[in-house]
Amino acid sequence: MFALKRKLGVGVGVAVAIVGLMAGAVAAAEIDQGSVARGGKLYDKWYKVVKAEAPKESHLLYPAANEKYAADPASNWRCKECHGWDGLGAEGAYKSGSHASGIKGINGMAGGDPAAVVALLKAPAHGYGDKLSDADLTDLANFVVYGQIEWASYVADKKSLGDAEAGKQVYNTACAGCHGAEGKLPKEMPPLGSLSGNPWEVMHKILNGQPGEAMPALRAIDHQVSANLVAYLATLPDQ
Repeated sequence: MFALKRKLGVGVGVAVAIVGLMAGAVAAAEIDQGSVARGGKLYDKWYKVVKAEAPKESHLLYPAANEKYAADPASNWRCKECHGWDGLGAEGAYKSGSHASGIKGINGMAGGDPAAVVALLKAPAHGYGDKLSDADLTDLANFVVYGQIEWASYVADKKSLGDAEAGKQVYNTACAGCHGAEGKLPKEMPPLGSLSGNPWEVMHKILNGQPGEAMPALRAIDHQVSANLVAYLATLPDQ
């Protein structure tokens, strides 16, 4: 009888685990990954995505203390410039260096209410209400709420934790056609190997795509694939 109870207990435990996994899958399936990926591109460079002219006046919230980017509206209106590629703002990769702004990240909004994010974006201080459509704002909010990832699982010491050999297989079948075997194409962009010092930016673009370009987004695929690609890109020539 005791053995039977043990078996039943294990069976119930497995069943509960399966139900939990199915519920998680359903929840994930309800998220529009295309919207999240487009929101990631808007976070990167929204005016490139919506084919608008870059702002000429500095963003109201960007601190004048950072003289380099305070004087460059085309940069300081990009969400990533304030909040970082990792979304952690002053607590992340942008806590020091030329991009440091002292502005907090978007990580506090992860898992929250997209409508609240839209309201914040439309508020006078952020000033996106007259620059982005409702559809744009929804996509950007979906990225903020649903698109953030646990960076510690993929990046450490400014290097990808991915498997470079696995990344090579993906690169040679999905990326080399546009970027070339050595990552030196298109010619108007830096060699991919030279970008490895900022794995957060590279992985962001792999997950969400490049604003204004036909680059595919791997957002809906296991993020480890993107981390593996970043690891492989670091092995390519940097010039």
